[in-house]
Amino acid sequence: MAEFSYKGRSSTGTLVSGRINGSSSEAVAERLIRVGVTPTEIIAAIDHGGKTVTDLWRQLGGGKPTTKDLCLFCRQMHVITRTGLPLLQGLSGLAETTHNVVLKEALQDVIVYLESGRSLSQSLQRHPQIFSQLFISIIEVGEATGTVDVAFQRMYDYLTMDQQVRDRVRSAVRYPIIVLISIAIALSIITIFVIPNFAPIFRVLGDNIPLPTRIIMGASDFAVNHWWKVLLMGGVMAASVSSYIRTDQGRFRWDRLKLRIPVTGVIMRNAALSRITRSLAISLESGLPMNVTLDTVSGAIGNAYLSDKLSHVSNGIEHGESLSRTAHPTGLFTPLVLQMIALGEETGALPELLHESADHYKREVDYDLENLSAALEPILIVLVGVVVLVLALGVFLPMWDMVAAARA
Repeated sequence: MAEFSYKGRSSTGTLVSGRINGSSSEAVAERLIRVGVTPTEIIAAIDHGGKTVTDLWRQLGGGKPTTKDLCLFCRQMHVITRTGLPLLQGLSGLAETTHNVVLKEALQDVIVYLESGRSLSQSLQRHPQIFSQLFISIIEVGEATGTVDVAFQRMYDYLTMDQQVRDRVRSAVRYPIIVLISIAIALSIITIFVIPNFAPIFRVLGDNIPLPTRIIMGASDFAVNHWWKVLLMGGVMAASVSSYIRTDQGRFRWDRLKLRIPVTGVIMRNAALSRITRSLAISLESGLPMNVTLDTVSGAIGNAYLSDKLSHVSNGIEHGESLSRTAHPTGLFTPLVLQMIALGEETGALPELLHESADHYKREVDYDLENLSAALEPILIVLVGVVVLVLALGVFLPMWDMVAAARA
């Protein structure tokens, strides 16, 4: 199929434009008319023989729809499927109104594949960078059971809750990050611009320069005279760490380390467990089998360490054991949540109690976030105090020695 750019008017008279694939301009015109667009111009897209900066940026993940974009998409799709609006017409309207270019192009591609006879889940599956496997699986079950509107409503609730947790975590860590960046900027200014002006004065003491001052002067001289080495070493270290993290072993160790960081590690773990239990509840409510649910959630959780634990749980489920029994030795859930899961398995209300477990972890995250500033303030105060002490000793000790020498 070739790619064509088109201009036209929608059924409401609004000017629309975009790109679409088709075998010929006539076939493109027929497709546009079927979805309620009257074409006024259809031109074969020109292939410039190379990738533009925009293409490369999108391949690297730039412009990817945010969780808020997907929440809005799910809400709109829920309305479309619940009211009985034709799916092609509804998707065409969404493609016209969405502000995200990547999502718009993906929806246009979905429309093409829907017209070729494929299902909605199969069409969405062509864009894994936008729609997760959990998303696809729930929509697929919705299609099989005739409850696509409910599937989109569940995904909307899940994504909204997930976005709230992410927003709260970002808001809570913003303050300590700003403080650390401010300390780094202040140290850089002092090292590069302030200390060199004091160095000639300190050298008057000869060999009697105090140790803190010698350390500060040495660091300042290296930063001023060998700044390119500092940047080179920083770049090499960053590239090495980034390359290692992209490996399976590196990603596993890095994700495990993140969960063990004091103070913030507990918050990240509880937030991830809230996502896991919420995903499990939504998947089970949608009718997915337990082992398929665990595999789907394992691939969508975004943490290799926790995904490995979920894989062990999935293996136990496939061998006929219950969720509570297989999850217990992994240490994935707290004893309270394990008891709730066991009760849900006994009573047949597992999805409801998994939702309750997700709410439990969310409350833990909320509590930890509310106390995050109080927990980090002593650490930040000690860090700032150490920096100020080293600088004060480095600057004032030689001055005191000089004053003492002048009095003598």
